[in-house]
Amino acid sequence: MGFSHAWPSDWFSPKFRDTLPLAVSALGDCPRPLFALQPDQPRVPRAWGLRSSTLRGAFPSPGRLDPAPRARRPCSRKSPLLAPGPPVAEEEDVSLPGSTPSPRGGPAPGRARSRARGSAQGPALELQGLDRARPEHSAGLPSQPRAKPAAGAMLLWLVHLGQKLLLWGAVAAVSTAGATLILNLLQMTVSSVQLWLHLRPMPTVEGAYPLLGHIKILKMDAKGFFQQMITVSENHRHWPLVKLWLGPVPVIGMYKAEVVEVILSSAKHIDKSYMYTFLEPWLGLGLLTSTGNKWHRRRKMITPTFHFTILEDFLDVMNEQANILVKKLDKHVNGDAFDTTFYVTLCTLDIICETTMGKNISAQINDDSEYVRAVYRMADIVHERMKKLWLWPDFLFLLFKGWKPKRTLQILHNFTTSVIVERANEIKKNEECKSDDRDMPLCKRKRKAFLDLLLNVVDDEGNKLSHEDIREEVDTFMFEGHDTTAAGINWALYLLGSNPEVQRKLDDELDEVFGKSDRPATSEDLKKLKYLECVIKETLRLFPSVPMIARNFSENCEIEGYSLPKGCQTIIIPYALHRDPRYFPDPEEFKPERFFPENSLGRHPYAYVPFSAGPRNCIGKRFALMEEKVVLSRILRNFWVETKQKREELGLVGELILRPSNGIWITLKRRNTEEP
Repeated sequence: MGFSHAWPSDWFSPKFRDTLPLAVSALGDCPRPLFALQPDQPRVPRAWGLRSSTLRGAFPSPGRLDPAPRARRPCSRKSPLLAPGPPVAEEEDVSLPGSTPSPRGGPAPGRARSRARGSAQGPALELQGLDRARPEHSAGLPSQPRAKPAAGAMLLWLVHLGQKLLLWGAVAAVSTAGATLILNLLQMTVSSVQLWLHLRPMPTVEGAYPLLGHIKILKMDAKGFFQQMITVSENHRHWPLVKLWLGPVPVIGMYKAEVVEVILSSAKHIDKSYMYTFLEPWLGLGLLTSTGNKWHRRRKMITPTFHFTILEDFLDVMNEQANILVKKLDKHVNGDAFDTTFYVTLCTLDIICETTMGKNISAQINDDSEYVRAVYRMADIVHERMKKLWLWPDFLFLLFKGWKPKRTLQILHNFTTSVIVERANEIKKNEECKSDDRDMPLCKRKRKAFLDLLLNVVDDEGNKLSHEDIREEVDTFMFEGHDTTAAGINWALYLLGSNPEVQRKLDDELDEVFGKSDRPATSEDLKKLKYLECVIKETLRLFPSVPMIARNFSENCEIEGYSLPKGCQTIIIPYALHRDPRYFPDPEEFKPERFFPENSLGRHPYAYVPFSAGPRNCIGKRFALMEEKVVLSRILRNFWVETKQKREELGLVGELILRPSNGIWITLKRRNTEEP
C-alpha cells in the first residue's frame, strides 16, 4: 500500500512495521481520517483498541514530528465498534510521519487522537466485531466472540422489501386496470361501429361526431334539451322517426301516431329507459319502475283498486281540500298577479296523501312540514341528476350527492312505513269498521284509502303484498299522483286565463250544473261537466304533464322499414305528437271542441296519449281526471281567471313533468255566488 506522503527509510524498521497496524487500528475512534489516502486506496481496517502509551515506543520521538504537543479534548463521537474502558487518566497527541499541525489547533490530516486510559495493566479499549479485522493483524492477541447480526438491519431489509412489493403491486394493478380499460374501449368502439352501420339508413340529425355523437351540440339542461327536441321534431315532421346519438348510444325520437303505436301497443317493449332507475331509491320497483313478471303481477293485483265505484269514496277528500285551496286563493282577489303553481301543488299533495294513505298531512296549512319538504327535495334531486350527465353513473352520484338523498329518503320511507304499520294494526283490531254500514256503535268509521285496498289484495295464488311491496306502490302513487295532476290544473288555469271566450262557455256549464250554489261536487255533477272535460283534454294536448316517454327495446324491432336492434333507447314525444296537423289542425290553438265526440271520430287512437297508451298506460287516469274536475270546478265557481303572460314567457322545462320555469302568473276576480 502506498501513501501520499514521503516516508523516511528508517521508519520502516521491523519494530515499526510490526507496530503500525496496531497503532492504526487504535486510532479508529477519531472522526477524521488518519491518512490522506489516494482515491483508489482503501481505508486501513480497525482491529484493536490500544492505549496511546503503547505507541510511544513504536515511533520516533514526538518532538521530531510535532515539536509542540497540545492537550486535546477527547473525541465526542464514539465509535460503534468500541466498548467504553476505564476512566481517562491522560490524553496525548500521537502524530504520524508526514502530518502537519492544523492551523486552528484541531487535528490535521494524518494526525490521530488516542486516549490513555487507566494504568498500564490491560488494554483500555475493547473492540467489538473482530470479524472486521484482518487475520494477519490479530496474531498473538486473544480472540473475541463474533457479534450477532443486528435486529434493526433485518427490520430495515423487511421494510425495503415491503416497499418493493407494494410498488410492484401498484404497478400491476394500474397495468391491469389500463389493459381492461383499453379492451373495454376497443370493444365499445367495435360495437359502436357495428351499430352505426346497422342504423346508417335511418334519418339522423346533422352534426354527429364519431363516438361522441351529438353530445357537443346537445344542451345538457332540461330546458334547453326539451327545446331542441321540439325543434328537431318540427323540422323533421316529414320523417317517421329521427335518430340521435348520445355518445355511442342511439336514441330514436318518435312523434308520429303510426310509429308510436308499434311501441306502446306492444306487450314486449314495456321496459322503461335507464333514466327511470334514478327513481328506484325512492320508489323501489313499483308499477312505474318495475318490468317483466313483477310488473304484470302487480298490475293485475292493483288494477281493481282503481274501479270507478271505489274512486267515488275519494270525492269527499277532494272537495274538502279544494275548499281549503279556494280560501287560500281568496286573499289574491282583485290583487296583483301571483304564481299559482305552489298553491295548487300543495292541494294535490294533500289529496293524494289522504286518499292513498288515509293520512291528512295538512300541507296547505303547514307547508313547512318535514314530509312535504322531503317530497320536494327528493323530486329536485331526481331532476338535477337527469340534467347532469356526469351524475348518471351511480358511483359518481353517491360520491357527490350521496349524503343528501340518504337523509331525505329516510324521512320519506319512515313516514310511509309508519303509516302502513299503523293502518295494518287498525284494520286488524277493528275488522267491524271495514263494513259499509254507517251506523257504527263500536268504533268510528274511517274513510277508505288505497292503502286499505293494498293491504287486502291477493294474487292468483292467494299471496298478499308485503309491507315493502306496499311501500313501493304507496310512494309511487305519491310521486305520480300529485305532480302530474298539479301540472294539469295549473296549465288549465293558464289557458283559461288566456282564452276568456272558452272560460265564458265553461262558466255557463258550471252555472247550469251547480246554479249559484256552493255545494260540493258529486259524481253525478262530474258526469255532466262535459265541456270541462274537453277543456282538460285540450289542456293535456297542448301541455301534456309527461312531455316525453322513454322506453328500452327488449328485442329487435322493425318500424316503417327501419330495423331497430335490441338495446336501443326510444323517446316518444307527446308534446310533438299532439301537434300533428293531420289530426289536430291549427295545433297551437286552444280549442276544447276538438274533443267533442263528433270531432274525435276517425282520429288515430295513438295520436293523443297524455296518459300513455297500451298495456302500460297510466293506472290512475280516472283518478286524475276526477281530481282535476273537482278542483277546477271549485276554483272557477268562485273566481274569474285572467293572465297577461305570453307562451314564450313560460320557459318550458321537460323533465319527468312539464313545468313552466318562470311559473304561471294569474289574477283573480270574484264571481257572484249565492248560498242555497
